[in-house]
Amino acid sequence: MRQTWRWFGPHDLISLAHARQAGATGIVTALHHIYSGEAWPLEEVLKRKAEIESAGLVWSVVESIPVHNSIKLGTEPRRKYVAKWKDTLAAIAKASVPVVCYNFMPLVDWTRTNLRWPLPSTGLALRFDAIDFAAYDLFILARPNAEIDHPPKRVVAARVRFEAMSHAQRDELEQAIIAGLPGAEAFYNRKTFLESRAQWQGITSDDLRSALAAFLREVVPVAEELGLTLAIHPDDPPWPLFGLPRVVSTADDARFILNAVNSRANGLTFCAGSYGARADNDLLAMVREFASRIHFVHLRQVVRETDGSFYEADHLHGSSDMLGVIRALLAEESRRRCANRKDHEIPMRPDHGHVLGDEIHRKTNPGYSYVGRLKGLAELRGVIEAFQYITPEFGP
Repeated sequence: MRQTWRWFGPHDLISLAHARQAGATGIVTALHHIYSGEAWPLEEVLKRKAEIESAGLVWSVVESIPVHNSIKLGTEPRRKYVAKWKDTLAAIAKASVPVVCYNFMPLVDWTRTNLRWPLPSTGLALRFDAIDFAAYDLFILARPNAEIDHPPKRVVAARVRFEAMSHAQRDELEQAIIAGLPGAEAFYNRKTFLESRAQWQGITSDDLRSALAAFLREVVPVAEELGLTLAIHPDDPPWPLFGLPRVVSTADDARFILNAVNSRANGLTFCAGSYGARADNDLLAMVREFASRIHFVHLRQVVRETDGSFYEADHLHGSSDMLGVIRALLAEESRRRCANRKDHEIPMRPDHGHVLGDEIHRKTNPGYSYVGRLKGLAELRGVIEAFQYITPEFGP
C-alpha cells in the first residue's frame, strides 16, 4: 500500500518535510481555501501539486472536493454546483492526481464531542460520547422535537449530564460539535446551525439516497472519461445526527452506492474507524466483498462502548480486526497486480492520531497531531512489511 499523509496546505501546523520524515511518500490534500462549492482553478491545483513535489512527495489523493448542500438537498442550484464539481475533476485530472475522496454527510461533517479525552496512557484522544451529544442536541441547542430522535433512557441520562455541566463545559461541548473540525466543509454558531438545519426539514433517507444516486449518475461518467476514481468516505459517526439521515454507514449503503453506477470509477474510501464504530459492520466481510472497488483506505481504530459512544484507539488495537483488514487489502493488491491493474497500489493513511509527548502542551489540529500519526504509520508499516515478508505475493 502507498503510505500517505493528510496535509491541510501551507498553513498546516505539520509541514511536508515532517510528512516525509514520517516515512510517507504520498500526500492527501485539497484546496481548503476554496470550500464554497466553486470550481477549483487549474492554476491553483497545479500550484498545490508543485508545492508537494518540491518536497519530494507525490499528490496521491484529493480529500476532498466539497459537495454543495443543494446537491444533497436536490434543490435547483444543484445543476450549477454539479457542473462546478465536474470542472474541478477536470483540473484534478490535468494534474494527474488519480483518486478523489468525498463525502455525502448532511449538514455536519465528521463529529466528536471531546477533542482532548485523556487516555490511561496519559495521551489525549478524540471521543464521541453519545450522552454528551444528546445533552447538546436536547438542552443546549434545544432543537425542536429532538427528544424523538434519542432513546428514552438516553434522554434521562443526558438531562443529568447537562445539569452537571458548568457553562464553560457547555461552551466547550458546543465548540467541539458545530464549530468545525479539520477538513470540515462548514463552520457554525448556534444561530446559523439552527437556520441551516431548518433547510433539511422533512428530508428522509430515501430522499438523500436518491440525491446521491443522481449525483453519481452525473459525475461518475466524467471521472471515468478523465481516468479518475471516486472514493466516497463513510459517515462519521455512521448513524443519524440531529434527526437527519446518513446513507453511507453500512454494507447495504455501500452496495447501493456501487450499484447506482456500476463502474470501477465509482468506489469507496474504506475508513476502518468510521465503519468500525458500528458493531453490525463486519469489516473483514466488507473488505472482501468490496475489495475491487476500494480506492483509498483510512486505517484507524476505535473502541466501541455499549451506550453508542466510542473513542479513537491505538491504530492496531481496538474493537476491529485491523490486522485482518490489512491482510485482506494486501491480498486485493496482489490480485490487482496479477490482473495488471494500474491502480494495484492502494493509497492508505493513518488517521486521527493521539496527542502525545510535548504536543500535549502545544496547539495541534484535532485528530491531526504529528507524533500520534507518526506512531500509527510506523505501526501500520511494520504490520504491512511483516505480511509481505511472510507472504511474498503480497508485494511490495
